[in-house]
Parts: sequence; structure tokens; C-alpha cells
Amino acid sequence: MSFDDEWAQHKNAAMERQSSSTRLNQLPVEPGGGGGGSRPDLATAPARKKAAANTIENDVQPGVKAAADAGDTGTNGAVAEFKGWDTASGLKKAHEHWDGQVKRLMARLDSEKAGLREMSSMFKENDIVTGAGFAPTRSKVSEV
Repeated sequence: MSFDDEWAQHKNAAMERQSSSTRLNQLPVEPGGGGGGSRPDLATAPARKKAAANTIENDVQPGVKAAADAGDTGTNGAVAEFKGWDTASGLKKAHEHWDGQVKRLMARLDSEKAGLREMSSMFKENDIVTGAGFAPTRSKVSEV
């Protein structure tokens, strides 16, 4: 069998699969398209975003800070006890790495918290910009 014959065979098989499985999931509720159904395509819940941001600020971040601070005393004591040994420098280096990880985690939590708090205004601004993009279309439709 030549390449062209095999390629044609694969194309035909793919077309048969596609034509036999093509179907509409549902009809639009109203003329003009749209997904229909009882749930909107995109929804936002400002109150839930605010609650999540408050949870990060009031529960998660203080917990992370408390856990990070709890390790400082024990590690600093161990470094002092092993002074002059390689163990002390290893503990100190590991603790510095840990502190860096905690700082990055706190920064990430700050970023997530800010993102949650800003999301509602971003959705609103996006709707305004999208609506403005259709303004030329609306004026042409009203002229017709």
C-alpha cells in the first residue's frame, strides 16, 4: 500500500468518526445563539472572593508566620549548641533557606489576596471595554 493510499484511508476514517459523532449539546433558549440552560457561562461571586481574601489575611498568613517563628528559637538554639561544628553551619544555611521559602510563600499569599480583592472591578472593567468594542457595530445596525 502506498503512502497516498494509506493517508486517504486515514482521512476517510477520521471523517466518518467526525460525521457520526457531531451533534448539538442543546438548542439556544432564545434565537440568536448562546448556550442556554439555567446557569450563566461566566459568573463571579464578589462576597466569596472577599471572604477568601479575608481568610488568607486573618487565618492563613498568621498561621504561616507563627509556624515560621516557632522554628526560629529551636534552630537558633541548636546552631549555638553546635558552634564550631559543620552541623551549625548546615543548620544555619538550612534555616536561611527555610526563611526564604516562608517569605516567598507570604508574598504569594499577598498576591492571591490582592487578586481576589481586585477581581470584581476587573470583571466590571472588562465588560465595559467589551461593550465599547461593540459600539461601532451598534451604530451600523441602527443605520440599517
